[in-house]
Amino acid sequence: MTSRQKDLEQAATNGLLRVVSHSLGHDVPDEWRRAAEATPRHRFLPDRIWLADGDGYQLCDREREPDRWFAAAGSNVPVVTQVNDGAEPTDVADAWPSSSASEPSIVFRMLELLDITPGMRVLEIGAGTGYNAALLSHRLGGANVTTIEIDAAVAHRARSNLDATGYAPTVVCGDGSLGWKAASPFDRIMATCSVKRVPGEWINQTRPGGQILTPWYDEWSCGGLLRLTVTGDGSATGRYTADSAFMLMRTQRHDLRLFRDVVMDEHVPDESTTTLDPWAVADSEFETQFALGHRLGDLWYAWHHDPDLDDVETRLWVATTDGGSWAAVDWDGTEGTERYTVWQHGPRRLWDEVETAHRWWLDNDRPGPSRLGLTVGPGGHQAWLDDPTNAWPLP
Repeated sequence: MTSRQKDLEQAATNGLLRVVSHSLGHDVPDEWRRAAEATPRHRFLPDRIWLADGDGYQLCDREREPDRWFAAAGSNVPVVTQVNDGAEPTDVADAWPSSSASEPSIVFRMLELLDITPGMRVLEIGAGTGYNAALLSHRLGGANVTTIEIDAAVAHRARSNLDATGYAPTVVCGDGSLGWKAASPFDRIMATCSVKRVPGEWINQTRPGGQILTPWYDEWSCGGLLRLTVTGDGSATGRYTADSAFMLMRTQRHDLRLFRDVVMDEHVPDESTTTLDPWAVADSEFETQFALGHRLGDLWYAWHHDPDLDDVETRLWVATTDGGSWAAVDWDGTEGTERYTVWQHGPRRLWDEVETAHRWWLDNDRPGPSRLGLTVGPGGHQAWLDDPTNAWPLP
């Protein structure tokens, strides 16, 4: 290693905790600071990474661009370590992230939220680079840490990174939605991918009183951290905290395309009008959309600008995740519009559901994530406002 490379590594290590502390608004706790100092992030990154560039990603090679590579390693930014599930794109414009090293500030925020103590056993869902498992192993010892990764190449790289840095947690290549029964029960389960529904296996493999921490995903807002406490009767309940954006668990993905799977030429929608501004529900603050997502459940939306339709400047599409119903709301480009044209098709009237959810949000003093929670059990997922007794089922 050249002196230049050593300087770059040292700068990356020294700068990381500083930017993380600034983002968190407080110093990284001493126990996690020591773990981070013993576990340099850059040692877990591959030589070829993908960095955000506008609306897409550009490849960055450590050998050719060491300054840029180390700047990313030492910055409070996520670093994409795999695209397209490992298939090399023929055009960089087609690259989409499928595995990454998470933004360091969210890494340490989640580790704080885990509230672990010596002797606890932890299961991590999504090994990624192995960095989280290394930090946990520094605190708990490798014998108490299991990390599971569905992608064989990613799991192999995580295991190699951990071996190279002297950590020895259990690394499993498998479906994280199934947990890892062989090492259960766990005191904590932490996911580094988002979920649309919490797998029952995670609850069954967590001891009563233990906790599950996972990024949450719903079709409307895509964000939020969910911390559940397992009650011992096959259920778990908890609240949301902070905003986060993680890749969706691979086994919960769906490939639904608007003009292939939802809207068909033979559909004859019903026409009506609305006074609800579509931007108020689908281009609003995260807190608003998060709350609406918990009322709308299985609805998602997409904007269509300049749709090549007479008197339509922008159209908002809303559809169910099974593609069985859809709605469209049109804006004709007139400033100060007070009424919008609505088209609805299918057994459900989706824009009516959106209007109802928006009225609920207004009537309850515009709640954000901190007032919302979730209970998961044999009966399914029950979202709630302020208290678990004020609940409704998520589809």
